[in-house]
Order: sequence, then C-alpha cells, then structure tokens
Amino acid sequence: MGMGNTPIVILKEGTKRDKGKDAQFNNIAAARTISDAVRSSLGPRGMDKMLVDSMGDVVITNDGVTILKEIDVQHPAAKMLVEVAKTQDQEVGDGTTTSVILAGELLKKAVDMVDANVHPTIIASGYRLANAEAQKILIDISKKVSYDDDKLLKQIAEVSMNSKQVNASKDFFSDLVVDAVKTIAEKTKDGYTVDLNNIQTVKKTGSSMDETELVKGLIIDKEPVHSAMPKSIKNPKIALIDAAFEVKKTEIDAKIQITDPSKLNDFLLEEENMLRRMVEKVKEVGANVVFCQKGIDDLAQHFLAKEGIYAARRVKKSDMEKLAASTGANIINKISELDKSDLGAAGLVEVKKVGDNDMTYVSDLKDAKSVTILIRGGTKHVVDEIERSLIDAWSVVKVAIEDGMMVTGGGSTAVEIAMQLRSYAQSVGGREQIAIDAFASAMESIPTTLAENAGLDPIDILIEMRKQHKAGNKYAGLNPFSGKVEDMFALNVIEPYRIGKQAINSATDAAVMILRIDDVIASRSMPAPAGPPGAAGSMPKMEDD
Repeated sequence: MGMGNTPIVILKEGTKRDKGKDAQFNNIAAARTISDAVRSSLGPRGMDKMLVDSMGDVVITNDGVTILKEIDVQHPAAKMLVEVAKTQDQEVGDGTTTSVILAGELLKKAVDMVDANVHPTIIASGYRLANAEAQKILIDISKKVSYDDDKLLKQIAEVSMNSKQVNASKDFFSDLVVDAVKTIAEKTKDGYTVDLNNIQTVKKTGSSMDETELVKGLIIDKEPVHSAMPKSIKNPKIALIDAAFEVKKTEIDAKIQITDPSKLNDFLLEEENMLRRMVEKVKEVGANVVFCQKGIDDLAQHFLAKEGIYAARRVKKSDMEKLAASTGANIINKISELDKSDLGAAGLVEVKKVGDNDMTYVSDLKDAKSVTILIRGGTKHVVDEIERSLIDAWSVVKVAIEDGMMVTGGGSTAVEIAMQLRSYAQSVGGREQIAIDAFASAMESIPTTLAENAGLDPIDILIEMRKQHKAGNKYAGLNPFSGKVEDMFALNVIEPYRIGKQAINSATDAAVMILRIDDVIASRSMPAPAGPPGAAGSMPKMEDD
C-alpha cells in the first residue's frame, strides 16, 4: 500500500530539533555568549563581576572559572565551554579566562568559514594541525626555570596576581606563596612534585590583608576543651584519636533496672572509672596533646585538664590527616590500643586568639609536610577573593616547579605562535590552510582583549606587536600600565608553560567538538521552578520554553 505524503512521527511530541547550519550556528552563538561573559575580566586592567545567586548570596570576582561555576548555564554547548574552564582550573589553576576566550574566538572564526562553504570536518582537521604545531612552537619559545630561582618563581606568582584584588600587596603575597610551595615540594628522581592539598587555608575577617600569615605547620580551628588546660606546650607528644572519650551506648536497646540504691552509686562510679582509664592510658604512653575526631565527655575533660593534657575535640578528618602527615603520629581508632610508637612530635602546640576565636597552632615541625595560610581581610567577600587569588598563584608556582619551563605573558606568546602558524599554513596548503590561518587570528584575540580592557586601541597595539615580532623580538607584548608594546622578559611578565599548553589544547578540543555537531535533538524538559527575577542563568536555552 502506498504511503503517500503521510508524515511519520518518530520523535516524542514536544521534541525540538535543529539540523545543519542552524544547529551549528545556535551552538556557536551559545558558546560565544559564555566567552563574551568573561572577556572583560582578562588581564591586569580587567573588571570584576558581581554574581548573585537565587539565595541572594554575593560573589565578587574576576576569576574565570568562579564566574562560570556561579552562572547557572542551561545550553548544552555553552556547558562545554564551562567544562573548558574547569579543566584548565584542575590542570593548571590559572589561565581559565584565556582558555574560554580562545575557544570562543575559534568558534567565531569557524562561523565565517562555514558561511563560505568550508566543511566543518576540514575546519576541525585544520584546527587540529594548528594545535599540534602551536604546541611545538610553545616548547621552542619557552625558557627554563629552576626550583632554586626564587626571584623568577616570585615573578610568576606576581603576574598571576596582577589582575586580582591582592595586586596592591603582591610583593608580600608572592613571597608567602613561593615559601609555602617550596616548603611542601618533594624531590623525586625526575625533579619535584607538589601536592597542593598540603596547603591549608584558614579565613578570618578583620584586620588588613597584609596581616595574612604563613605558619610552617597547622592551624586547627579548635580551642582546648577545658579552661584549666595548658595554653602552650613545648616539644609535645601528640596523640591523634578517632574515638570518643565517652561511655559507649550499647549496640542494642538495653534497659538497666537498679533496685538497690547502693548499686546506683556503683554504676555511676564505674562510668567515671571507664573515663578515668581512658585518660590514664593517654598519660601512660606519655601523650600531653590529644586531637580527638569525636566528642570528649565533661568528666573526661576534667581528668585531662587535671593531668595537664591539652585536648581538642571534633577535629575535622582532613585536619587529622594533615596532622598525621606532619607530626608522624598514627590515627588510632581504639584508645586502649594507643602505644608510644603512635605518638607524633612538634616543636610547639599553643592556643592563640585570632579575631574573636581561639585557635590551636601546631608549629616548628621537624618535617613540615603541611603549611597553613591564615588569610585576613576587611570583609568576607575580600577574604574569599584573596583565597581565590592565592590558589591561582600557588598553582602556577607549582606547575612552574614541576615542568621547569616558562613563557612570557602580555600576549607576546600568542602573537609569536600566530606569526609562526601563518608561515606553517602556507606549507600545508589545501583548504586546511584557511583553518590554520583562522587559528592564528584567534590566537591574536588574547593581546587584542588585553588592549581593549586597558582602554587602548586593539588594532594599533596588534600592528605594533606584529611589527616587533617580525623584527625578531619574540618577547614583545603589551604593557597595559604604560600602554606600550615592550619586552615582557625584561619586565618579568612570565607564566608557566603549562598555562598556554593546556589553554590551547582544551580550547581546540571544545571548538572542534562543538563544530562537528550538525543535529541537536532536545527533549522537552520539565518546566524549571521559577527563580527570583534577574537571577543568574539567563543564558540562551535549548528547551522549547
């Protein structure tokens, strides 16, 4: 039987489908919206964003990944660009804005090529070739940086802070960051490794940011459980106990009936003796400082104070693990099993007042595997932004130490890569050449964005940079403070090689993935609960609202 022109319905009612160029242009427009959202925050003259979530909580930042995490992005292609920023953050800790701008620019150039009937597969292939060549160029123009070169490492930390709120005190903070990272760096046969989990931050509002301090040891946000306990113990023997100093309840519901009044006294006395035995065990092994992950009964607190033992309770698991790594103590789950060999050592355990709170400082460690940075600042928002800035700074110092390589900033590396890519494109030939040329132009979006954010003419700056690079000055970049193109190496504007490597890699991957999509089939989603007017999340949506 002939089917005639009867439409065949395959997809569920309400499903929205975009095909061909429509799908590509929609996806690219969504991704570019994300890229434009962070564009104005690039560089030392970049602006901050104020993000207000549906609960009314405010975040003020110019950290690319923080901005994108806070925005409630709906569009699936836009989410891919958020992933680019997250990957950059995990791998390097900085350069998130750069990677997103680059991905957005690669897609923008792709639109023009698709319009000119260059097939997306050809563009993707050209982008991949350009990425591979860019990585080679990046290695060629990079310079060595060694673990012992404090001055260079400090410069790398400073450049990372240039665009942040801590810029005014970057000298002070860069010293602190390099000191912290070098303290926890471990030598391996191939160089050094740095585990950033060993840097702990404690945030307290009040005071100025210049009163932020680095402690070669740990600050535990706990005070001694009893006022009669000593406030300071030199050369302490530290016990880490993951068990409660309390009388245990039975596993099953039990009812105890006491008929004789004298037995009640015996019962209470036995409870007291159980607690006393726990404290005696601690004293017997020679421990005079106890960090307990669970609770400590009032009576046990009294016995501990009487014996002159310093005790803190309900210490976080992460703090217990850091204490174990730094003091050499073992975490014990059963008090009766505690042994002398389980104890850890330090130079000093003392309680100090920070703001309105008492905190426990564990310092003068023989083998300081952990360091703590106590961050001070005028308000909660300032303290949070200082923490974000410091995380970026110690992440770049870490990768510089691990890779032992650095490149210059200020857009100089991007322009050098763009220039060499253009001559490489001619050797490739074919249609891929168009895509490699477009990739080179996309690389130049970094210096032009830096110029725009500094209030300068991006075209004039780019022409001047190209001219100097052609003349052989491969470190010529933009100094946003003087508004001139200068030698970035002489100005010590440097960053780890891994920032550029990862940014170019992930931007290429995201752009190629979005480009290759030619059909978007989106099911009708459940209506989203209505948020307050103006809440974050007004990004383009795929759903057929």
